[in-house]
Amino acid sequence: MDRAALLALPSLCALWAAVLSLLPCGTQGNWMWLGIASFGVPEKLGCSGLPLNSRQKELCKRKPYLLPSIREGARLGIQECRSQFRHERWNCMVATATSTQLATAPLFGYELSSGTKETAFIYAIMAAGLVHSVTRSCSAGNMTECSCDTTLQNSGSASEGWHWGGCSDDVQYGMWFSRKFLDLPVRNTTEKESKVLLAMNLHNNEAGRQAVAKLMSVDCRCHGVSGSCAVKTCWKTMSSFEKIGYFLKDKYENSIQISDKTKRKMRRREKDQRQTPILKDDLLYVHKSPNYCVENKKLGIPGTQGRECNRTSGGADGCNLLCCGRGYNTHVVRHVERCECKFIWCCYVRCRRCESMTDVHTSLNHRVFFLLTSLGPFKNPWQEYSKYRGECQQQTTELRIEPPLKESEKELEELEGA
Repeated sequence: MDRAALLALPSLCALWAAVLSLLPCGTQGNWMWLGIASFGVPEKLGCSGLPLNSRQKELCKRKPYLLPSIREGARLGIQECRSQFRHERWNCMVATATSTQLATAPLFGYELSSGTKETAFIYAIMAAGLVHSVTRSCSAGNMTECSCDTTLQNSGSASEGWHWGGCSDDVQYGMWFSRKFLDLPVRNTTEKESKVLLAMNLHNNEAGRQAVAKLMSVDCRCHGVSGSCAVKTCWKTMSSFEKIGYFLKDKYENSIQISDKTKRKMRRREKDQRQTPILKDDLLYVHKSPNYCVENKKLGIPGTQGRECNRTSGGADGCNLLCCGRGYNTHVVRHVERCECKFIWCCYVRCRRCESMTDVHTSLNHRVFFLLTSLGPFKNPWQEYSKYRGECQQQTTELRIEPPLKESEKELEELEGA
């Protein structure tokens, strides 16, 4: 690091301290900001300067060595949420460090407190991310108070020729820490609606943790003469976080709506389904999701206009679903890039310039479609719209994808041009 960067570091830390101090730290979800502030500055601030509530700050002070795992857990949750919903109408959009709303808005905006299916998934995936990262740190030996799961040692099945060994992931410690760090007692809330939403969030936190535990797998290694596998040593390991994300996405698709009235325990909203028990790994929601098709500035919903879609897909990323029936624009993009590169002795690389044409489809702005349908007594508004879309299809955008030339390559081009 050069001298200028070292001199600027205290100022940068002070700036982050000022910005993060403005965050509403009394809510449960503000720790999620750590997932995007992942370039090392939060560690310089210490626990007191981070967007944590009082309980979390106290736990952070007692276990400061867990801060990197907390940050990694938030990063994992955010990354997987965006990956799972990248083609959906709600695409798990988060604020960025450069956003003007950083100091006032929660990381996931309206969805964090709306009590919808999206809220359920956010809490579940973030709790799962924290379990996953803390457990990984334990197994890697990065912490003194936890390591591998020792409860499985010196056991197994001699008749079947295997025994527990190696380093099993201690997921129970990760789940314990996640509960201590994230779960607030329901009794601390007085408002009825807040109590229902808090109970819902607590359940979804636990659903995320249960997903990590449920998807634990067993890995084994063979021992024996010439690879005979006479004896196997086995250990338990967590699944990849991507697999956990797919599991929770499926739970999101089959989430359960609960009653918004406070009772001793949560009940399904539909009376004829109340005999069916709610399982620990089910995702719960109270309110139906808003319309993500159209921009809603009050709720911070950007809408789907301008989003890229797949014209040939019948899934969530298809233009029919993502564009919400409004249609789409088509742009022909010309890609120019280097290809068929060869190393020439000695010592430069010679490449050809290759071109390819790609159709890029983007969702139409709803105002354009409604304008077309309101201009006059069209017999077929869709025909007029198709005419408009046909004009858009004639547009060609050139996209040049070329890495900067090195000095030796510049000299080569000059020689070839001469």
